[in-house]
Amino acid sequence: MISRPNTFRRVMAGASLMVAAVAISGCSSIRENRGYIQDNMLTDSVQPGIDNQDSVAATLGRPSFTSQFGDQTWYYVSSVTGRKPFVRPRIRQHSVLAVKFDGSGNVVATERSGLDKVVFLSPEGDETPTLGRERGFLEDLFGNIGTVGAPGAGGGAGPGG
Repeated sequence: MISRPNTFRRVMAGASLMVAAVAISGCSSIRENRGYIQDNMLTDSVQPGIDNQDSVAATLGRPSFTSQFGDQTWYYVSSVTGRKPFVRPRIRQHSVLAVKFDGSGNVVATERSGLDKVVFLSPEGDETPTLGRERGFLEDLFGNIGTVGAPGAGGGAGPGG
């Protein structure tokens, strides 16, 4: 015959283990992929001198972003972050694949960079420093009085001339 106190203890021990398991799982890290999801076999298949923009787009897809100045370069940015609940995400892995093209659209070079090239900025305070002079409240409020339509101000005499 089983006594009731032993059954109660077993039920309470099982319940406390379940509560502990749920609490621990709530503290586990959440893994998130951000940006381009890299497949090393595909990224390694891009060859300078062989591929062009069309073949790269067919193999890797659209880039994360492209260069705006200088040589045509496509960038594929990939990040894996981990975060615990109610905490900012931390970067676990980061990689950038840069595919450079010549003027006719052929691949010239591919470059990879990782977490070592990431710059972590820590802003100071709530303001961004800018060039120029510091203006007070009253200057902001009344600063344009007398300058609108003044000679040399470029405002002109209104719409029509």
